Amino acid sequence: MFYEPEKRDHGLPFSPLKAIVAPRPIGWISTLSAAGVTNLAPYSFFNLISEDPALVMFSSVGRKHSVVNIEATGEFVCNLATLALIDAVNISSADLPADRSEFDHAGLDPAPSRLVKPPRVAAAPCALECVYVETLRPKDRHGRTVDRHVVIGEVIGVHIDDAVVHDGRVDTALMGALARCGYMDFSVVDAVVERLRPGSVR
Repeated sequence: MFYEPEKRDHGLPFSPLKAIVAPRPIGWISTLSAAGVTNLAPYSFFNLISEDPALVMFSSVGRKHSVVNIEATGEFVCNLATLALIDAVNISSADLPADRSEFDHAGLDPAPSRLVKPPRVAAAPCALECVYVETLRPKDRHGRTVDRHVVIGEVIGVHIDDAVVHDGRVDTALMGALARCGYMDFSVVDAVVERLRPGSVR
C-alpha cells in the first residue's frame, strides 16, 4: 500500500505512521508549576539529541502543563519508564487540572532531585535532571507553524540505581525499559543484540 499522510488516504481505521516509527522511548517528564504543584506526564516523542553537550528533547501536542511549567521555572526531570511502572505511566497521562498532581493520581512517591527543584519518580531506576534551554515551534512544508512544542533541555544530573549496572554498563534489558509503539501498544526492552562498528572497540 501507499498513502499520503496529508490526505489521510490509507484506508485503515487508525493512522499507521506511529506504528512505523517505533518503538519510541518515553520521556516521563516531571515538573513543578509556578505555584509549586508537581506534574508528571509521559511523552512518546522524546529522545536524546546529543551526548556532549547532554541535550534531550520532547514534543508536546499543544502547550500542555509540562511545557508551561518548564518555561515558567526553567527545570524538569526525565524519569525512565519501565515495564514494572507501565500502569503508573499510563495513569499519569490523564488530563488533570493544573492544581492536581499526577504523582498523587498515579500513587507514585516523589524523590528529591539533587540540582533541580522538580522531584523525580522514586521507583524509576534512572532519572535525568534537566535545565530548560528552549522551545521550538516547528513548521510544515507550507511554512505554517503547527501546534507542537519541542522542548529542549540540558542534562545536568543523572540518577542510576546501582542494581541496574552490570559489568560496568547500564543494563537496558535488566531495567525493562518501556517504549511506545503505534495505537495503544507498548514494547519492552528485555534483550539486546550487540554489534561492533567497524574499527570500534567494545
